[in-house]
Amino acid sequence: MLTEVADAVRLQEGPPGVRSVLRALRRLAPASTKDLSRATGLPVPIVAALGNELRRRDLVTKERPSRLTESGQDLVAQLGMDLTLDATCRTCDGRELVIPDVLDEAVRRLRALMESGPAADMAIDQSHCTAETKVRRVLALLTAGALPGGSLLLIGDDDLVSLAVAVVGDVLGAPIVEQVTVVDISPEILDYIRKVSAGLGTRVETVRHDLRLPLPAELHGQHDVAMTDPPYTPEGARLFLSRAVEGLRPGPAHSVFFSFGGKSPDEMLEVQREIMALGLVTNGYIRNFNEYEGSGILGGVGFFQHLLTTTSTAPSHEGEFSGPLYTGDKRTRRREYTCVACAAKIHVGPGARWTSVAALRADGCPSCGKGPFRPGRLVPAEEPGTPAEQSPPPAPAPAGAPAPAPAASTAPVAPAPRTPGWHRPSDADRAALAERARPYVTRQADERDLPAIGRFEAEIARVSFGEDAIDDPERWASRLGRAMEKSKEGMLVAHRPGEEPVGWCWVSINQNAMTGDRYANFRSLAVSPVDNRGDVAELLLTAGLEFCLANGITEVVGRVHVGNVPMRTVYRKFGFDPTSLAMKLFLPEGNGTR
Repeated sequence: MLTEVADAVRLQEGPPGVRSVLRALRRLAPASTKDLSRATGLPVPIVAALGNELRRRDLVTKERPSRLTESGQDLVAQLGMDLTLDATCRTCDGRELVIPDVLDEAVRRLRALMESGPAADMAIDQSHCTAETKVRRVLALLTAGALPGGSLLLIGDDDLVSLAVAVVGDVLGAPIVEQVTVVDISPEILDYIRKVSAGLGTRVETVRHDLRLPLPAELHGQHDVAMTDPPYTPEGARLFLSRAVEGLRPGPAHSVFFSFGGKSPDEMLEVQREIMALGLVTNGYIRNFNEYEGSGILGGVGFFQHLLTTTSTAPSHEGEFSGPLYTGDKRTRRREYTCVACAAKIHVGPGARWTSVAALRADGCPSCGKGPFRPGRLVPAEEPGTPAEQSPPPAPAPAGAPAPAPAASTAPVAPAPRTPGWHRPSDADRAALAERARPYVTRQADERDLPAIGRFEAEIARVSFGEDAIDDPERWASRLGRAMEKSKEGMLVAHRPGEEPVGWCWVSINQNAMTGDRYANFRSLAVSPVDNRGDVAELLLTAGLEFCLANGITEVVGRVHVGNVPMRTVYRKFGFDPTSLAMKLFLPEGNGTR
């Protein structure tokens, strides 16, 4: 039975992997798929697929969270796994480090900094670790004797560990490091680190650099300790660790702290070979040390490894790197997903209509327009696409709702040719729109609008995330207030003169970290249920696009929840084209005239 289940989902770990899931169910029940993923180290989709196979054999309950059925309990007893002893430390939960009370303030401050910081870019394997994880990483540096003092090199820092080091030092009353050097490709991340660290007393140097290229010569051999949380591929581990080694001082016993997500035994063997090839030795390893606010496929956790240099340590990749680096670059197999609402089978992955389950969720089931989706088997390379993928019906159109607040995104690669989907309206058309939207007009948002904007964002969150939404208007108002401190440009409201806003639109101008191209990100659009709501929305969106043209922007991207049909309709009305996760629009060159 164990072999049959393992073969059904093509589980690389084989029967032992199935045993680990049964053992975890026996110990943790009732247990969610995420709980089982964390307990076994298997990715969430794999655990879900195993659960489905065990249900087919009446070994696991159909109700969730899951339990073993009576047959499942008999099987576990037959396999000799009915003994339940848990020796995990209840104080540290197996992480080996406990945050002392004196650093509770650091956790709170870092949590606030995360709320106003740059969003994660899933396309390049970013997934922000929690504030508690940031502080634990600093504690790991202190416990290992790598700090206080010396210089710390961070190879990539979307987790803002540099700010964690600075905040901990500020809370303790003095810097705990002589200098932190951050090397990252994202100007948003580096700008944010520079701005925040300036008032914390720790010397933080930021270097914008594409790590596919060797480290700048001035960073070679200059640092006492390094830390990296690379893309979750063997290639990513090798490259980022090699760059870390480039930046360390020569000689043995210098520390490299390495965070990574759990992989199959064969993939982890590749990673360990890369570590050995660099001449590094493992000094410590803590499973599930890192908790992430994303990375759902890995159960939201990853391991933390303390490596030491030796007399044999040397970079393994000193030249330019041009191969696949990120998880998305490495996918070669499709997986079958089942729509919970209608049982349609849909293939997801390379060569399929949807390359990721996130893209499928954004579009909705091609048969019924709904979801969610349960992962199933890996699809053989020769198997054709499903009928549902080949001829999708039109999506249903429920009642109106405000537009969701999309996460910040990088601009997708532009298709050819670039055909402008929208032109600035003529004076006559602009006047007609203004007349239809009366008595409401648009203006730049400011601090007096924050209470109303907070309510809009809370409603947007409810539309987008349902019960999981952060829907506290005051919290949103506080967050948008911090964003206003950076720049009010692109923040627009619609209002009746002298009254509070009835509509809110936010467009930010970003830069693609890889290409350097500027683009606009449509972050929010919401309108109260006034009589001419559609016209007010059109007025706000037009003002937002005119803002883009005025700033020389020719590409606009935005995201919309699959259930928000009104906003999808507005996007299409304005000429946006659906492009997987994002929707984009190309504006005319120059001043926008034909």
